Amino acid sequence: MLIPARPLLFAAAALLLLAIAASFATALDRVLAASVAVVVLTALADGLSLWRTPSPLLRRKLPHALALGAETAVTVDVENGSGRLLAMQLFDHVPDGFGFSELPQSLDLPAGQVASLTYKVRAQSRGEHRFERCELRLRSAWGLWRRRLFVGLDSQVRVYPNFAALTRFALMATDHRLSQLGVLLRRRRGEGLDFHQLREYREGDSPRQIDWKASSRMRKVISREYREERDQQIILLVDCGRRMAAKDGPLSHLDHALNAALLLAFVALRQGDAVGLMTMGGVERWMAPRKSRAALDGLLEGCFDLHETYASPDYRACATNLLKRQTRRALVVLLSNVRDEDDDDLRDALALLRRRHRVVLASLREPILEDALHATVDTLEPALAHAASAEYLARRKRSFARFQHLAICLDVEPAELPMALVNRYMELKRDGTM
Repeated sequence: MLIPARPLLFAAAALLLLAIAASFATALDRVLAASVAVVVLTALADGLSLWRTPSPLLRRKLPHALALGAETAVTVDVENGSGRLLAMQLFDHVPDGFGFSELPQSLDLPAGQVASLTYKVRAQSRGEHRFERCELRLRSAWGLWRRRLFVGLDSQVRVYPNFAALTRFALMATDHRLSQLGVLLRRRRGEGLDFHQLREYREGDSPRQIDWKASSRMRKVISREYREERDQQIILLVDCGRRMAAKDGPLSHLDHALNAALLLAFVALRQGDAVGLMTMGGVERWMAPRKSRAALDGLLEGCFDLHETYASPDYRACATNLLKRQTRRALVVLLSNVRDEDDDDLRDALALLRRRHRVVLASLREPILEDALHATVDTLEPALAHAASAEYLARRKRSFARFQHLAICLDVEPAELPMALVNRYMELKRDGTM
């Protein structure tokens, strides 16, 4: 499609003024006719040349998978197969709901050359999304026209929970710097459950770790190194109900829960445990516990398209279903947003699970409650918000107190959930109480 550019519109406006003047002065008729002929012929020649210009070739380069909320670079290669320089403006049609920057971009591309343009996108919802064809606006040789065309192919992309944190965790784990992530690791001092290896004595080792026979043979002090018991199983039980649609910034509570669950799965798999996943609250999925890197890939594939529903979680039915599926003792981590009206149903569910499994109840608390509690009270409205928040948090605290004998309870804000879960898991591993 050809679109008149600003110079052509100015020329048309000038002809209109000249026509108005010619209506009062007949001597300008010949000038008007000559001017119209020049403008029309020039515009036709310029437009025809642009219309016949071969369309540039475009190739979009982007990862097959994106991380939720993470900024990602997208590159578009543009190849000019025409015989002249092309002046163009490019806009890529990113999926609905994606944030983007550095678009549109302008480019002057010589004949036969290839150029690369890069811009940034930020995925704001999980699932499968499609990049539509790029939109180009080519400028004609004399600048009178713009040609609008759509070039390239559609691109499919999947948006997963934010696994960038897992990559960072892996790098720090390699360098023995887990403490930088807030994971609290304490030396076991010989009280591990499984023998791992012999090594030279280090300051801080318990005397009970010293292997005197090996020390005698090696003529230096040798210690036994232990590691936490392996081959245990963890079940991540994720609520996908309506409460998990609550937002904390750009991410929902379900997004935060899945990010935390994947980080915990990553840590547990590194510890030699098997990890599985089960959902409730309008979505029913089951992935039996597995080990190895393939297990983490399976979890990513199994939860990348999970979304909040309008259903309420049925804790008791979910616990009954889990007991049928998971017969071996496991650590069950329930991720939800618990309210006081859930007391009876949740208490029954925790009691059922406790008969066979160790249970961790992790509930996400809305940060807005703490903000209202600590806000300055100077008018009636913040005073009412303060009182309502205080009453709600007090009821919530009393509810959790009734669950303490049935499960390990974590009531944290979404941003605190990943490290709270990992730290509690590591404590259970260290104490051998899973």
